[in-house]
Amino acid sequence: MILVTGGSGFIGSQLIGKLSAEGVSVRCLRHRRSVPSGPRLEVVPGDIVSGAGLADALRGVDTVIHLAGLTKALTVAEFEVGNVRGTENLARAAAGRSIRFVHVSTLAAIGPSLDGTPVTEEAEPHPLTHYGRSKLAGERVVRALLPDAVIVRPPVVYGPRDTGVFQMLRSVQRGIVLEITGGERWFSAIYVADLAEGLIAAARSPSAPGREYFLAHPTPVTWRELGSVPARIMGRKPRVLRVPVFAAYGVGYCAEWWSRVTRTPGIVSREKVTEAMCRYWTCDTRRAAREIGFQASTSFEQGIAQALAWYREAGWLHY
Repeated sequence: MILVTGGSGFIGSQLIGKLSAEGVSVRCLRHRRSVPSGPRLEVVPGDIVSGAGLADALRGVDTVIHLAGLTKALTVAEFEVGNVRGTENLARAAAGRSIRFVHVSTLAAIGPSLDGTPVTEEAEPHPLTHYGRSKLAGERVVRALLPDAVIVRPPVVYGPRDTGVFQMLRSVQRGIVLEITGGERWFSAIYVADLAEGLIAAARSPSAPGREYFLAHPTPVTWRELGSVPARIMGRKPRVLRVPVFAAYGVGYCAEWWSRVTRTPGIVSREKVTEAMCRYWTCDTRRAAREIGFQASTSFEQGIAQALAWYREAGWLHY
């Protein structure tokens, strides 16, 4: 039995679908959001932030894949609650049990490459944002309580049901691509179905306990490709608007103000601008290939084409 937290999310729903297709028994927590339904899927009440129901949720479980957390929040305290306190509660509940614990962190917990060399698992962490710092704190809590836990760090994740990269795709569909001035930038990425496979490999490999892994496609993507690849697939010739750095920070500030007014956290902020200005958000994937036999196989063009087909069929995009 595998317990998946965050099963209602973008990555979690893909993971549960893949596990169910393999005939694996999966358990999910029901909190406030709905969770997927399907064969061999058990839904139990539970809340990692309060700790309610975790003992029952872990009963009979041999593997935990911990995806639940916050990627955006209004305050630092909210990130702490969602990404540190909840993780600590789950790790404490799992301590002392014979469980493979896979903690899903992020490249943002380590930070960008400073010299263009893809970041390795031995790199000294230097997160740039409150989100990244909270995920790093979550990693450290897990490692302290569960020394044999597996920590995986995906970079940008995209694919069907994603709402982050989707914002860029929608902009391209509407005929506009925004670029911050300052030259080309590179980032690592992974298609969501590949990430689900990588999480399963981390949960099953005998080499994984106590280790950290970057899960990403080995070929980085340029920010220019993020606009040009979907434009080509959709048959669009969007206008490229190059935004000066000071203007980008102004937009980030206004977005933060609007988030506070509406009490709804958004994906645009000054911290996100700071991240976007970094030249190299790239990571080294060789350890995962060597130790757990995982290498993402879906190229960026293939993944974007599959994502666009899903968005079109679902009515999110029209082209």
